[in-house]
Amino acid sequence: MTATETITPAGAKVAGRGGPWRAGLAETMRLAAPMALIQLGQIAMMTTDLMLIGRLGDAALAAAALAHTVLFAAFTIGMGIVSAVAPLAAQGYGAREPRMVRRALRVGLWAALLLGVPGTLVQFWGEAILIALGQAPEAAALAGRYLAGMAWAILPAWTFIALRNFMGAVNRPEPALWITLVAIPVNAGLSYALIYGAFGLPALDLMGAGLATAVVDVGMCAAAIWIAYTRHPFKKYRVLGRFWRHRREGGDWQLLAKLVVIGLPISGALLLEYGLFAAAALLMGRISMSAVAAHQIALQVAAILYMVPFGIATAATVRVGQAVGRRDATATRRAGFVALGLGVTFMGAMTLIVALARHAIPHLFLGAEAPQSADTIALAATLLVLAASFFITDGAQTVAGGALRGLNDTRVPLLFSAFSFWAVGFLSSLWLGFPMGFGAVGVWIGLSLGTAVYAGLLVWRFHLLTARGYLPAVPGT
Repeated sequence: MTATETITPAGAKVAGRGGPWRAGLAETMRLAAPMALIQLGQIAMMTTDLMLIGRLGDAALAAAALAHTVLFAAFTIGMGIVSAVAPLAAQGYGAREPRMVRRALRVGLWAALLLGVPGTLVQFWGEAILIALGQAPEAAALAGRYLAGMAWAILPAWTFIALRNFMGAVNRPEPALWITLVAIPVNAGLSYALIYGAFGLPALDLMGAGLATAVVDVGMCAAAIWIAYTRHPFKKYRVLGRFWRHRREGGDWQLLAKLVVIGLPISGALLLEYGLFAAAALLMGRISMSAVAAHQIALQVAAILYMVPFGIATAATVRVGQAVGRRDATATRRAGFVALGLGVTFMGAMTLIVALARHAIPHLFLGAEAPQSADTIALAATLLVLAASFFITDGAQTVAGGALRGLNDTRVPLLFSAFSFWAVGFLSSLWLGFPMGFGAVGVWIGLSLGTAVYAGLLVWRFHLLTARGYLPAVPGT
């Protein structure tokens, strides 16, 4: 083997003039592109739903926002746990242990089923939960209707996440992308029909929007199961074989516990981050309604851009996990830093584009002619410039977190997130926004500081672990 060749987990040679770093970059990009597009597809479906709901009026749109608050809290817990399928399956793949790959997916599906029942039931109590949190009964009732339909989406959505992580772990993420691309127009048509009553279907307003999402998620889940069970190369793993059969000697319950130990801190970190931005919105509400609107515009731009580094982060989890399975410490470190460089480069380019288009972007949300929104447009443009450092560090923390997940390292990053987002981010936003008198600008400087600290800590953690050749034990090997 020459110095410009690397070996994939499947044993195939990958050549490149730039050596293993260039080959690693190519492989990371090949994995990250479909994973990022899947996330953008999810955002597209959510945005379509909100646009259709918005035609029902401000009350319906506000109710949908309240419903998503209840839904997100429950959904994130399961999402983090089933996301742990990716590092465990990737490690099994790298170790050339197909049984371990199957078992990682199986316990992920077990977790989705075990958590899916209570997660679904909680949504039917959404109206009561929102009233207990001080929301108006009318808004809570509307949100309850939306959740009554959306509740059925939780279990199939978690199952699809587990399956797409399995597909990515074996270097074949494309089928999950094709499923998502087909789902986007189907979701739009079904949502329209069930919200407004078209094509012979009843008009169910908000409940129809929730039901449409649930039906589409069930279809995506069924398609992913069929592909994983019948199509090459997935069928050789026999993903549904002996699904309910517990192997005492194989330690399936121990592997399920390992999944939870890795995945639950992922959920916790996501909730801490979500809580910070929810708190920032409340701080903006103390400033002005223009500040709230400008904050939401800047945050929505950040959310769209975030999907690409999120896809790169998933690829980093897979690449690092596969190198761990091969017991290759050098490749483990290289895979993480290649992904990190890719994520930072992309977000740097996007930051430049956003800065140049900062005056035009707010008009996409508020309309081409919006003289009554002049203050909001001006403030949003300012926040988008301030977000320059935020976008880059947000991409860095996302990818670094994905690389650490490939090392099964999620508990220390959870502690980092609590310190960075709340001790640094929230307190800085509060202090700069109010005692220092910077208002909305101060709040966003605080958010940027918190994210920068988190990114720095995660990158330092990955460097520290990989510099000394740390490789976690691979379960089942």
